[in-house]
Amino acid sequence: MKTTGFVFLLLAFFAIGVVQGQLRVGFYSNTCPDAESIVSSVVRNAAQSISNIPPVLLRLHFHDCFVEGCDGSILIENGPKAERHAFGHQGVGGFEVIGQAKAQLEATCPGVVSCADIVALAARDAIALANGPSYEVPTGRRDGRVSDVSLAANMPDVSDSIQQLKAKFLQKGLSEKDLVLLSAAHTIGTTACFFMTKRLYKFSPAAGSDPAINPDFLPQLQSICPQNGDVNVRLPMDRGSERTFDKQILDNIRNGFAVLESDARLYDDETTRTVVDSYFGILTPIFGPSFESDFVDSIVKMGQIGVKTGSKGEIRRVCTAFN
Repeated sequence: MKTTGFVFLLLAFFAIGVVQGQLRVGFYSNTCPDAESIVSSVVRNAAQSISNIPPVLLRLHFHDCFVEGCDGSILIENGPKAERHAFGHQGVGGFEVIGQAKAQLEATCPGVVSCADIVALAARDAIALANGPSYEVPTGRRDGRVSDVSLAANMPDVSDSIQQLKAKFLQKGLSEKDLVLLSAAHTIGTTACFFMTKRLYKFSPAAGSDPAINPDFLPQLQSICPQNGDVNVRLPMDRGSERTFDKQILDNIRNGFAVLESDARLYDDETTRTVVDSYFGILTPIFGPSFESDFVDSIVKMGQIGVKTGSKGEIRRVCTAFN
């Protein structure tokens, strides 16, 4: 009887998990078997005409997950109060690519695939297009029903101290190691001089520029982003490797060649500095750790922040509007 009761409890627990629609790899294998290939095709086609699509889609995933969880809330466009208009989301794009994928999915499997899952899958495909690691994405997210600009007030910022960055990541259940690895996503893409002004010219009353910048690198940055120059000019975030997803950005951080202030701060803290250095040990190529494998662990973990499953969300018909 005791054994039977235990088995019953296990079955009941399992049934609850199924009802709640927990994330799992291959969630759409029966209901929309071509879902992932459709998203991949749209992302690949977009990248052929717009070269910066990979970093744009990767950034979109990060920004979506850090506000209200990975629920597609950043996609909503319902006026000036919509989350996507938050100051912390400046420059975030890729919305049209997600919309194209959704339109094709709705034509194939109407009302099945969430916009939140499309964002996560598109980020995975974007990384692969930049020669980054391939990985499986657990799916089954549902789309959120809230989009409010005020909810994005606490996004990680390029001028945050390392203590602030660690606190913001910890608040989302992410560790110092996750902070380093997810920051390393800056290995692809560009930033605007707008985000460089403080670091280059107004870092502190005692020093015009951030002393962490390598003296040989500072003139290069200042020539691209001159004081009182065009703040919309863009520059690579990963010196020498901005189109390839690799650990070069971490080596740049170690040697004072970080572009973003927040990336440089990773070397100010003993814990995050140790994580950065761990990928460059003499025996690392043989015994690890593997940057690619660790990055995958961190982005999959990030992709499960605050997800809505089961009856807690909806499957939007159009990604920019609630049903």
